[in-house]
Amino acid sequence: MSTMTMAETALDTADTRSHALVHARVMLRRNLRHLQRYPSLTLMVTLMPLVFLLLFVYIFGGTLGSGLGSGVPAGLRGGLPGGGRAAYANYVAPGIILMAVAAAAQGTSIAVAQDMTEGIIARFRTMAVARSSVLTGHVVGAIIQTMAGVVVVTAAALAVGFRPHANAAQWLAAFGVVLLLTFAVTWLCVGLGLSAKSVETASNSPMFLIILPFLGSGFVPTSSLPAGVRWFAEYQPFTPVNETLRGLLTGTPIGDNLIITIAWCAGVAALSYAWSRRLYEREPKPR
Repeated sequence: MSTMTMAETALDTADTRSHALVHARVMLRRNLRHLQRYPSLTLMVTLMPLVFLLLFVYIFGGTLGSGLGSGVPAGLRGGLPGGGRAAYANYVAPGIILMAVAAAAQGTSIAVAQDMTEGIIARFRTMAVARSSVLTGHVVGAIIQTMAGVVVVTAAALAVGFRPHANAAQWLAAFGVVLLLTFAVTWLCVGLGLSAKSVETASNSPMFLIILPFLGSGFVPTSSLPAGVRWFAEYQPFTPVNETLRGLLTGTPIGDNLIITIAWCAGVAALSYAWSRRLYEREPKPR
């Protein structure tokens, strides 16, 4: 290949990437406008973790906190000699934050399914729009929505008694963990939305993500669970994420949970991205 041809190819590639970025920015703006016009969806995905936070802290917190025992690390006891509601607020808050991530993912699946079933994607296919930009707009918009919900839930947790003693670096690391999980879960829900045949199906497909924090260490220690459930709880992806977040914010041991968290999130994100791109590139079947 001649030098001139190589230069032209490089320019074409750069121009294509530039157009893809511009198109992705337009799609992101489109999705953010949808969030502004339909705030009820954001409210819905934020309200559920808030309800569970209040329920578990104020209704079950006294009993469950006492059940944690005096062997709970000092970071979870809220400065108290034993368990109780304050200890349980410290214990459950990271799990509620992860539930906020899972709840927001349901909105992503619904939004993608709406685009796929209402005909707008068919119009995009006839236009000079980079195909990757549509999915990128959904993902970035969903991440912004999710992180806003996480901020609200974290503020509510602080209001009901959550007392982390993390420094600035640990808070930043905790934000990175939540962002990494959000990225992986969002791509998974994009795939679920693309594969759904209706918006109703898309709204139900991500429900297992909301259940997973319950079947892990989010609400009670895994050691208190029956043998079969305990095995699942210890090896499902939300448990290492939860233990990493809890360790960063309250000082409990993290061990190798951070490495496992990164591996889980990277694997889910990579597989979900490949699956989503394959589903989106697939030509629609004639009706």
